[in-house]
Amino acid sequence: QLQLVESGGGLVQTGGSLRLSCTTSGASTDTLDFRHIAWIRQAPGKEREVLSCITYNTGSVEYLDSVKGRFTVSRDNAENTVFLQMNNLQPEDTGIYYCAAPRRSYCSGYVESYSIWGQGTQVTVSS
Repeated sequence: QLQLVESGGGLVQTGGSLRLSCTTSGASTDTLDFRHIAWIRQAPGKEREVLSCITYNTGSVEYLDSVKGRFTVSRDNAENTVFLQMNNLQPEDTGIYYCAAPRRSYCSGYVESYSIWGQGTQVTVSS
């Protein structure tokens, strides 16, 4: 059973940077090696949206238009971790950030495609 845990959230000023990490919890019996992993955000009062998804095999990444050029996803399979580097953060980036694994073996832009979620980490960008 895969269990995900995020870390690295916090409070940052507009224009600042944060790096989020997604790894498996101590109770997980599975690793990230053969998992596509998405980063999903829920802003206050809004629906969750898929920001990016990185494949496990080629490492290719798709990004939501609003974060292209500012956010970068990478993975270190040796460390069993997926990262989300966020630069030039804006107040509208405020929200809870989740990492998630898809139900099927492909990345998707639909939140409903993801069946395994971490607990989320809060990111707050002050103006």
